[in-house]
Amino acid sequence: MTVRIGSVDIDQTLPELLERAAVAWPDRVFLRIDGVDTTFAEFRDQTARLAAGLAKQGLAPGTRLNVFMRNSLACVQTWFAANWLGASWVPVNTEWRGQTLHNALTLADPAVIVVDEDLETHLRDGVGDDLSAPVLVAPAGDGLASLDEWMVETPVDPVPQGSADVAGMLYTSGTTGRSKACVLSHRYFVSQAAIAVRDFGLRDDDVLYCPFPLFHADATALTTVPALLLGATAALSRRFSASRFWDEVRETGATVFDFMGATLSILYKAEPRPDDRDNTVRLAWGVPVPDWAPDFEARFGLQVLELYGSVEANIPITQRWDQPQVLGSCGRVTPEFEIRIADENGDALPAGEVGELLVRPRIAGTVLDGYFANPEATATGFRGLWFHSGDLVRSDDDGNIFFVGRGKDSIRRRGENISALEVEEGIEAHPDVVECAAVGVPSELTEEEVQVFVVPRAGSNVDAESIWRHSEATMARFQVPRYIALVDALPKTPTGKVSKPALAEVFADVVPHDRQAQ
Repeated sequence: MTVRIGSVDIDQTLPELLERAAVAWPDRVFLRIDGVDTTFAEFRDQTARLAAGLAKQGLAPGTRLNVFMRNSLACVQTWFAANWLGASWVPVNTEWRGQTLHNALTLADPAVIVVDEDLETHLRDGVGDDLSAPVLVAPAGDGLASLDEWMVETPVDPVPQGSADVAGMLYTSGTTGRSKACVLSHRYFVSQAAIAVRDFGLRDDDVLYCPFPLFHADATALTTVPALLLGATAALSRRFSASRFWDEVRETGATVFDFMGATLSILYKAEPRPDDRDNTVRLAWGVPVPDWAPDFEARFGLQVLELYGSVEANIPITQRWDQPQVLGSCGRVTPEFEIRIADENGDALPAGEVGELLVRPRIAGTVLDGYFANPEATATGFRGLWFHSGDLVRSDDDGNIFFVGRGKDSIRRRGENISALEVEEGIEAHPDVVECAAVGVPSELTEEEVQVFVVPRAGSNVDAESIWRHSEATMARFQVPRYIALVDALPKTPTGKVSKPALAEVFADVVPHDRQAQ
């Protein structure tokens, strides 16, 4: 039986879709990256030749390819080449360092690793001698990462596989401990893209612009795969730049872009310009959508849509482009999912009451298969036959869903979900730090800033500046705390765990050191 979402048959694998696209639209531009256009036919050839080269290095069906690369054509090539061979593509956050990076790479147990040339030192420092997989370095002599030396002249055919087979693993941001690897099928990626095509009204003449990294679902399932389904163009930027954003939009001819975290606020708070409406964009989608969104739409001449999604749960809630919007709502439940707003026992709450969002797919394979090598976390996440998001929402009587906050031990900063545990582990690696607790505190811009409460080693002279230096040298930039409070001890529960709800009360009179004030 053919399973469809909208007009899309979701029982196709990514290699099958690429083969189809290369025949149907050989000369259309599939990828626009670093000022270079690559057609569907060109990309299909590159994929098949790189797959042949990776197979010689040991990548085979059922194995994993870890990728530590910034956005580039070469990075997308690794994704499709891995899937071409029936292997899983496992990209790693390029900001990760030290123990966080070590945990991610050793967890995946990769058969092959591909790394950008300028990131190789960080990779080897983080992993040490704990991996035996070959490391392939992508040089960037002209500023663009290249894997040409690993491509062979004789391409290979794609390995037969099904839509339920694993296509990749994307790491969570570690909202309930260390970052976990979500096992995701071909059907997951295709279904998410198909929902986006239908609910956002994406078209074959669209240029889908994404300034976020390929280790996020935004750039993969919600930008690259929709372009593959439609014969449209995916325009991937290396990073979000407020000063360059609208220039890149115009240069790429973008008609759709996505946003997250503070990005929409940054664009909105920029000084108005006479040419604000001089752009090709018709639609922007993402989270969060502030209450000034109608002003943003009028100023830039486009439509703004919100959704709810996660790497685990797909996008079960969307605002449709062709339906009236309710300000403050992230939309309604899509036909492919069921949700429950539940109390602490998992029982449904009535409209208007805040509870945890539970999600259940109506179509198999459209959420994560589980957390890789972590059956305990998988069982906890799917207890009661629902996926427990850890996020707090409410609904109104008309079925509109409103996001309230995050119930997990995570911090949302500049579009990143940050694991409090990983921040704590990073700072506790400082030789003069005994214990650390990390929390999110309000930001004057949007979302949160990272604050840490640090217990120094007795007799040490550790200060906030030395902790900042340590953090900047060993942690991702978005993990480095803005605020540091040095305290004598942390409040604990009866079982000896840090009581984070008590931190604000116990240390109400403590004035933390502010990085921006230094």
